[in-house]
Amino acid sequence: MNRSVRNNLFLVLFCGIMGAVAGGVIWAFLKVMSLGIGFLWEWVPERFPLPYYTIIVCTAGAAMIGCFRWKFGDYPEELDSVMAKVKEEKKYDYSNMAVLLLSALFPLLLGSSIGPEAGLTGVIAGLCYWVGDNLSFARQNAREYSQVGAAVTLGVLFRSPLFGVFAVEEENREKEILKLPGIMKIFLYGLAAAAGMGSYMLLTWLFGAGLSALPSFADMEPGTFDYLLLAVYIFLGCLLAKFYFITHAAMEKTVAKLPPVLKETTGGLCLGLFGMALPVLMFSGEEAMGELTAGQLAYGPLMLAGIALLKVLLTNICILSGLKGGHFFPIIFAGVCLGYAVTMVFFGGVSGHSVFAAATVTAALLGGIMKKPLAVTVLLFLCFPVRLFFWIFLAAAAGSMFLSIRTPKQQRSKE
Repeated sequence: MNRSVRNNLFLVLFCGIMGAVAGGVIWAFLKVMSLGIGFLWEWVPERFPLPYYTIIVCTAGAAMIGCFRWKFGDYPEELDSVMAKVKEEKKYDYSNMAVLLLSALFPLLLGSSIGPEAGLTGVIAGLCYWVGDNLSFARQNAREYSQVGAAVTLGVLFRSPLFGVFAVEEENREKEILKLPGIMKIFLYGLAAAAGMGSYMLLTWLFGAGLSALPSFADMEPGTFDYLLLAVYIFLGCLLAKFYFITHAAMEKTVAKLPPVLKETTGGLCLGLFGMALPVLMFSGEEAMGELTAGQLAYGPLMLAGIALLKVLLTNICILSGLKGGHFFPIIFAGVCLGYAVTMVFFGGVSGHSVFAAATVTAALLGGIMKKPLAVTVLLFLCFPVRLFFWIFLAAAAGSMFLSIRTPKQQRSKE
């Protein structure tokens, strides 16, 4: 058999296997996380009620996370850092996989305002490079596996395989990594994503889910007033994105500068205080979003807008203090809160108007932060009606194009 053909067959076969394994690893991680959260935040306080339980657990837990990070290193790494290492260094350290897994898990158990995507992407990238270093036929394709693995991770976590593909591909527009013909590349992504989703869904069907999916918003037909207010929604989403960058920079200059252990403890104390005052601010936000969707009229517009701002602030506190992970889930939650707030002002919280406002505010917010309009659009298909495709893409593109402020990382890279 021709060597090139054989290598391509190995690549196809292994991408399918890798996708299935990645789906299984993600399911197992989320299941352990769910069980741990249930134990720490339901079983224990029900049997041993303590005053200020949230503050005590968050502060003490964060101190232990600080000791763990001081001993083993600054993990988990943020998603951008993982992708940058794969792109620039063509390598990702997998020497201590247990540390990668535990460092990704601990902040989530503690109720940190983050999602699991950053830590899990690092774990899957590490596994891909382990395969490349230990199996001779896979060595020459290690980078390809890492890219496909990252796409599968994001696709499975967000129940949107296309989001993983667009997020990875848009990340690599300037410097191509997956050097394969277009049709072959699409086939590999699709195969791995299908295998990953299949194994994840099978395990979920057999043993139950680990992470709740984002809620599905009811279908609606935008009306004249929705179109007239579109510019307002985009503007508000951009303002919230700017607030995200401002608070990120502020936390980078304050909390992030604290000594090890004290930094994490400070973040845990803030998390506990925020959570004691407003429990909805804790965790990644997908379950809270479902509750919010069902009972939005229980909140006033000022309350919802305040929750959106505080969620963004707490997310940056958590990430910069070392209780870190991904930011997609909490940022989506914040965008939906702000969209609901503005429709309560204009329409009294009518459901159809709320869906359009939440979709476009969130799209502009994510577009401004990610600078990837297609990836944002595909991601938001997870919960918003397909008929809003054009308006979501328009808001995401506007947020990406017109938000002038840059992230601290972008500023440093430009310098």
